[in-house]
Amino acid sequence: MKKILITSVLYTAVTAILLGLGYPLLIFGLDHILFPHQADGSLISRNGQIIGSRLIGQPFTGDAYFHSRPSAAGNGYDPTASGGSNLGPTSAALISRINSSVAAEQIGKAPVPVDLVTASGSGLDPDISPAAAYYQAPRVAHARHLPVSVVNHLIEDHITERLFGLLGEPRVNVLELNLALNALSPQ
Repeated sequence: MKKILITSVLYTAVTAILLGLGYPLLIFGLDHILFPHQADGSLISRNGQIIGSRLIGQPFTGDAYFHSRPSAAGNGYDPTASGGSNLGPTSAALISRINSSVAAEQIGKAPVPVDLVTASGSGLDPDISPAAAYYQAPRVAHARHLPVSVVNHLIEDHITERLFGLLGEPRVNVLELNLALNALSPQ
């Protein structure tokens, strides 16, 4: 019995060291060597200042910017409180929030794309659908005194297609699109 107990404790200690310390350090080292930009969080910087991450959504307000999806993470876009709201389709709070989001995003009589009024599962989604970007194009173009065709072309240039043509959905990174918009027409 004593031999079995010692073997069990040793096996637990060895696997804890190998899998709990060795393997994570190996992966950490390899991804910092092979993929340093991604391993550091895909950070975007301008003039030496970090302004965001390609992977974490940010709030944008005002007519001159493309708006992100609403966030249910903490007080909004809080990566330490990532998660959905857990509100169901019959929740009065969810219905009220969506109705206020629709009223804020409504342009004319066209239906508002669903991703402009509903939060993602993490609450930190940095992307919107191309339909949501094109929906906002007239508002952004008007605010920046640009032709809508120029803004639509900018959106087209920032669409990320499905991975391998079948994984995921086409999407537009809002931070990158707004940075390109600022480069085209500073605010």
